Amino acid sequence: MLSLLSPPIAFVIFFLLLSLGYIFIQKYISRGPDDPEKYLPYSGGQNIPPVEVRLSYRRFFRIGLLFGIAHVAVLVLATVPLDWDAHWIGLVYLIGISISALVLAQTKPD
Repeated sequence: MLSLLSPPIAFVIFFLLLSLGYIFIQKYISRGPDDPEKYLPYSGGQNIPPVEVRLSYRRFFRIGLLFGIAHVAVLVLATVPLDWDAHWIGLVYLIGISISALVLAQTKPD
């Protein structure tokens, strides 16, 4: 059992598993740029009709920045020390992140 954990043997095992998965998936993928099913929308097993709403670059950037700030805020707040003297730092940081999120979440006409 210990020999299965050695890097060369584990590499070969995972390579074989991924190769078998790739061969199996080949039956279900689209077959090139002219395949009629290549660009159909898919959501949870249901074919949904396409929607003609497109995000502008500015809206897309604002949403991406909002998610980036939220993820960094969670990482920073998770590293705040647990003693009571440092709680005010976390509270000030949380207030600043909340203001940033409110500004980025406001909708503006394009």
